[in-house]
Amino acid sequence: MKKIIFTIAFGLVLFFSSCNNSDWQHLFNGKDFEGFVQRNGKAQYIVDNGEMVGISTAGTPNSFMCTQKEYSDFILEFEVKIDTLLNSGVQIRSHSFDSIRNGRVFGYQVEIDPSARAWSGGIYDEARRAWLYPITPYNPEAAMAFNRYSWNKYRIEAIGNHIRTWVNGIPAADMIDDADASGFIAFQVHQVPDEHAGLQVRWKNIRIVTENLEKYKTEVRNEIYQINLIPNTLSELEQREGWRLLFDGVSSANWRGAHKEAFPDSGWIIENGALTVLPAGGEESKGGGDIVTIQEFGNFMLSFEFMITEGANSGVKYFVTEKYETSGSAIGLEYQILDDVNHPDARMGRDGNRTLASLYDLIPSAENKKFNGIGKWNTGMIVSRNRQTEHWLNGMKVLEYERGSDEYLKLVQESKYKGYENFGLSDKGHILLQDHGNKVSFRSIKVKELLVTD
Repeated sequence: MKKIIFTIAFGLVLFFSSCNNSDWQHLFNGKDFEGFVQRNGKAQYIVDNGEMVGISTAGTPNSFMCTQKEYSDFILEFEVKIDTLLNSGVQIRSHSFDSIRNGRVFGYQVEIDPSARAWSGGIYDEARRAWLYPITPYNPEAAMAFNRYSWNKYRIEAIGNHIRTWVNGIPAADMIDDADASGFIAFQVHQVPDEHAGLQVRWKNIRIVTENLEKYKTEVRNEIYQINLIPNTLSELEQREGWRLLFDGVSSANWRGAHKEAFPDSGWIIENGALTVLPAGGEESKGGGDIVTIQEFGNFMLSFEFMITEGANSGVKYFVTEKYETSGSAIGLEYQILDDVNHPDARMGRDGNRTLASLYDLIPSAENKKFNGIGKWNTGMIVSRNRQTEHWLNGMKVLEYERGSDEYLKLVQESKYKGYENFGLSDKGHILLQDHGNKVSFRSIKVKELLVTD
């Protein structure tokens, strides 16, 4: 509680002290929409009591009141109040081109979400990549910051490739991304069903600073989880926190073939910043074979991006010891990578325990998991801490279990691994990328070893 009170007080000091500094400029004059243009939908925008007011309208798509000017690096602050049945957001570094989807607004959106989901302050990529930084999975404290029935103070810092948000002084999102360096700022009224017409979202005290940003920006601390979406890189914060790249986009230096001393001569390629296993008729380990990390890991967080082709099968295995004799893939706990729609393995096993992000043949992943699609990059994460283990997919935890528990041992005895003594119970092991004979690409493979005390 003391931390929350201090953070709120700190945020209020930032907000009100900045408003009195001459470097700050009003983005909205409180009288009319000079300097703005409305795009896409036909929702009504009015000025009332010096506030910008958006009013939801039936039968129209998302509406945006957009600045005519574009902004690159800035700090933006505003207050917002919204009807609880409405959804909204503020676009930053966004775009609208007649040649792209008939002028559909796209780009970063900082969420205004009064629903029970509570993702206010999260970052959405409007009309492009969808959710980049959903709040609840990464930052539960921020989910409690938004006041559904009153005014809320937002702060957005977009400096270089670093975007951070605060809601009522509480850090909400921390993201590294280089998709857009500049663009307009826009205030959204979301499309609604007919019965929700007439709802309001109100903004006031909309101010921006674009000069002397070093003077005003907030110190980067490891208060909340940071997402780095620039492939094969580590941010300054990630480096401070102990993350290391296992693949840097150009070298196979951290990898070798499973049960081999060197990286495979064929079957795997490094191209366009991705480590790709080539197709080999869908047969397991008949091409280049599996590859494993040279180093072994025990307590760790592993983050990786993967992209599959239609009908593909692969996996990321961990606690691989290479002690088991096998003619196919090396043995270890497996984060399943699969095209659930087109590969028959998704309908084998039990209760869906061979589907995407499952603990292969043991525990199914959550049914509501989010898959970005074939030919698109997805982010997986495996967390292992004192035998407590989690699988994540695109920012959502999809399963958890305890290695060695009675339940785990029972599942092993019911699986294809029942003949492997002490399966998955080693204190440490290699991380493995599987060759299952289908084309699958990996990038941004990074690991953080965890110091665990009893």
